[in-house]
Amino acid sequence: MADKLSNDGSPNPSGLLAAALAHAFALFVAVSVGANISGGHVNPAVTFGAFIGGNITLLRSILYWIAQLLGSVVACILLKFATGGLETSAFALSSGVSVWNALVFEIVMTFGLVYTVYATAVDPKKGNLGNIAPIAIGFIVGANILAGGPFDGASMNPAVSFGPAVVSWNFTNHWVYWIGPFIGATIAALVYDNIYIDGETHEQLPVTDY
Repeated sequence: MADKLSNDGSPNPSGLLAAALAHAFALFVAVSVGANISGGHVNPAVTFGAFIGGNITLLRSILYWIAQLLGSVVACILLKFATGGLETSAFALSSGVSVWNALVFEIVMTFGLVYTVYATAVDPKKGNLGNIAPIAIGFIVGANILAGGPFDGASMNPAVSFGPAVVSWNFTNHWVYWIGPFIGATIAALVYDNIYIDGETHEQLPVTDY
């Protein structure tokens, strides 16, 4: 899409900024509209982080993952159709970036995302801070795209990577966009849950909670 908007020119800082802002605001809306229905996870890594912290059951996590992956595939198919067959490229590593570099990027960026989710949406002590959870989550994703986008695309979300990979049928280094986010989500959940929630008794969150 960026190539189309820039007349097939090379990626540039303004294009990166536009992508970061678009993702930030789109996620803000997605989390806001979904929060009272399913929790607005929209990300298998966020769901996994919630599961690790004991805030969602395994069965519900699996159902969420299926919905998230199907949603991504369908969205990419619709995008390809609506744009007259425009290529929906899979996430890829930039020149000079190894899979291990990208793995670290995905771990760190997803840690920041899931930590933000815990601090603003999951923590029972969040109080009024919960009101800004959607925008805070959108902003951390936008910031991470500005930082990591030029290196590996800054996925932080296995579903976001899965849809384009299926539609383009290109799974090169695809594992990075699963393993990295899941590791980052696990670390964030364990750190926040054990240090800040401090072993409080967990109750399974109702479907209206994050």
